[in-house]
Amino acid sequence: MAVTRLERKAQKNKSRAKDRIDQLKRNSRRIFIKSPFKDESGIVLEDDVMTIAKELQSAPKASKKEAKAEAAPAADAPAVDKLNKIEGIGPKIATVLNEAGINTFADLAASTPEKIREILDNAEGNFAAHDPGTWAQQAALAAEGKWDELKTWQDELKGGKE
Repeated sequence: MAVTRLERKAQKNKSRAKDRIDQLKRNSRRIFIKSPFKDESGIVLEDDVMTIAKELQSAPKASKKEAKAEAAPAADAPAVDKLNKIEGIGPKIATVLNEAGINTFADLAASTPEKIREILDNAEGNFAAHDPGTWAQQAALAAEGKWDELKTWQDELKGGKE
């Protein structure tokens, strides 16, 4: 079956149109849009930028009170003290104690040196050189807010040992 001149011209125009669309896609500027909504961030074509910007501006904004409430820690989240303020406790031991449920100075003060030693022995790592003998007493001073007394005592201690 013979292809007429008009059909050849239509095919040629169709392929030219497809080439032109591909060329436009390659030459279009792509812009990364960072949105406050994680799902809407990404690379978009320049033509779509204005549409997205208008949509983001018309999105309902949270009030300042709601933003502060989201930023504030949850009321049921447990309080965590920096246990490494206790002489002899470093960041790794503080992490081990936190994983064992000892998060505050009061928790540490309520523990016995034997219980703390058991936690350290069961933890991954070599904590045998650490002596938790004074940690509960130091934590009791910290929990009561007696920082001056604690500092004076810590100056006399050597690595948490008397």
